[in-house]
Amino acid sequence: MVGLFGFGSKDSKKKSSSKKKKELRKLVKEKKYDSALRIGSEILKQNPNENDVLFIIGGIYYIRGKYRTAIPYFEKSLEIATHDVEVLTLAANAYYKIGNSKNAIIHCNTIKEIDPKNKDVIELLEKINSQK
Repeated sequence: MVGLFGFGSKDSKKKSSSKKKKELRKLVKEKKYDSALRIGSEILKQNPNENDVLFIIGGIYYIRGKYRTAIPYFEKSLEIATHDVEVLTLAANAYYKIGNSKNAIIHCNTIKEIDPKNKDVIELLEKINSQK
């Protein structure tokens, strides 16, 4: 009778999501990126605000050099966790790689507010400034 009224279904969804996230992390560790993207997309269909998954999928596209594809995942992740230095750093670098220095600098400035001595940001800003 419990399932009849929907009680307990949230728990099974959480367990299923947790299981899929474990599988996703395992696939990434094994560098099976195509399978990881498939699983990650399934998770995001059910929960589009799954921050870890957004970061992982963005990271896979970044690793593959598909910066334009990675950026929306990073930006969505930053809507959820605005001060995540890892996501900000990857987003800044992705913007830099596609020639969008303006957005790269915006993200770098945010990182500098959080972590003024961040070496990655200092290096990226030097690269950007040397191109001007």
